[in-house]
Amino acid sequence: MLYYLFEFLEAQYQLPGAQLFQFISFRASMAIILSLSISTIFGKKIINYLLKKQVGESVRELGLEGQAEKAGTPTMGGLIIIFSTLIPVLLFSKLENIYVILLIITTLWMGAIGFLDDYIKTFKKNKEGLQGKFKVIGQVGLGIIVGATMYFHPGVTIKEHVEADPQAQEQLIEKDISESVAEKSTKTTIPFVKGNEFDYATLISWINPSYAKYAWIIFIPIVIFIVTAVSNGANLTDGIDGLAAGSSAIIVLTLGLFAWVSGNVIFSDYLNVMNIPNSGEMTVFITAFAGALVGFLWYNTFPAQVFMGDTGSLTIGGIIAVLAIATRKELLIPILCGIFLMENLSVVMQVGWFKYTKKKTGIGKRIFLMSPLHHHYQKKGHHESKIVVRFWIIGILLAIITIITLKLR
Repeated sequence: MLYYLFEFLEAQYQLPGAQLFQFISFRASMAIILSLSISTIFGKKIINYLLKKQVGESVRELGLEGQAEKAGTPTMGGLIIIFSTLIPVLLFSKLENIYVILLIITTLWMGAIGFLDDYIKTFKKNKEGLQGKFKVIGQVGLGIIVGATMYFHPGVTIKEHVEADPQAQEQLIEKDISESVAEKSTKTTIPFVKGNEFDYATLISWINPSYAKYAWIIFIPIVIFIVTAVSNGANLTDGIDGLAAGSSAIIVLTLGLFAWVSGNVIFSDYLNVMNIPNSGEMTVFITAFAGALVGFLWYNTFPAQVFMGDTGSLTIGGIIAVLAIATRKELLIPILCGIFLMENLSVVMQVGWFKYTKKKTGIGKRIFLMSPLHHHYQKKGHHESKIVVRFWIIGILLAIITIITLKLR
């Protein structure tokens, strides 16, 4: 909203400083400052309100050290993240941008699913929360919306061959004014490969070249899978204080770098990466989201004063998935979201091996002391703060490896 106000003031009255709002870098900086301020200053008020309403966590007995003390800690803290993200986005971003619209829809959609799950657990006293099938239906629904928009919307385009004018670098860094032709495409980026573009349409056009127009049959299910997998991964990672929020902040800031690079002509030309018109605007959303996550950590680090609940974890996973898809970096998810992947795999391996051994021998055996993986290390006697920091360090390493793919091919 402020973007449009200052655009008007600049056009009508040449107000000094109003032109700053034309620059993504300025608006992104303002967004992270505001989101961080909202989450830290007003976060306490939200926590007190949740305490007043007795929105406390119902902890299942898992035999973990310090677990009993967490009972009664306010949950639904994901509301802090959602509000602290959306307010700066509404103020500082271009609201007609299709990528921003998609991210706002994702935040509200996944936030609503998570909120419903937390509401059932807290107020209906049902520890199972929302039935798994309804969560999956919600995730699939979002995947269809995102996939269909990415495939059919005319504003979602790429520019493969970008030539930047060296005399216009300052304008090109902030604005998309290259002469290259934008085109609809289902291409994405393959990491560590030269000429690193893969077209999903080839998965069906090899049968008959004319079938390329039906590539949405392949593309949309892939998007559904990514949204479901990443949101569930974030949900499983939210098991100890600060782990999900901290790990997600690292991932999101990395995706912010990719959005910034892909969205402007100079950087995409220099790095020889796919230019995605208008994607730079996602940087404003990303910085607001990162600020909200870091601000939430103020209250969520050990010992946590609030838990994000599914309201936060499902929202985080959904946003990360959509950001990766929008920046055409979804094939980097196994690296960048390696923490989520490890948590997911640990559960799959544990359950699969237990069922297999029980069927074969009559006695179910386990690979880990407990899954998800962070609980395994808790069972081994490691303090949860140490586990969280070490997982963050691994997340930073994975983020650096992901960034290196810009040049290492």
